[in-house]
Amino acid sequence: MYRPALRTGAFMAALAVILGAFGAHSLKAVMAPDQLMVFHTGVTYQFYHSFALLLTGIVYGYYPHKNLRLATTFFLVGIILFSGSLYAMTLLSIEGIGLGPLGIITPIGGLCFIIGWILFFFGIKNEGHTSKP
Repeated sequence: MYRPALRTGAFMAALAVILGAFGAHSLKAVMAPDQLMVFHTGVTYQFYHSFALLLTGIVYGYYPHKNLRLATTFFLVGIILFSGSLYAMTLLSIEGIGLGPLGIITPIGGLCFIIGWILFFFGIKNEGHTSKP
């Protein structure tokens, strides 16, 4: 197992629950439905990639390849950039503020997710299975 991925995945999943509840209960009253949907997209992708981190941490015990450690980094950076920028964009919209040119952060975060999955693929593609159950 790769404990940093497991710890990070568990933390990010807990944070996604907190942010999801915050969006559903606190933001619903002050945010337009389309902006609330954008916030929800951030929560959803944070959840997906929290589970990806947990999976990576477990799979690393069977396929201890450096690409899985790199995938962990890209999944985390993706959460921060993609989901984080969606959170910032929607929360700032309440005050009428936009991200401006910093909006490019969102697709860069999405690219990090894609790179993480590609690294995951290559981390398990040719590496032999260990004798662990």
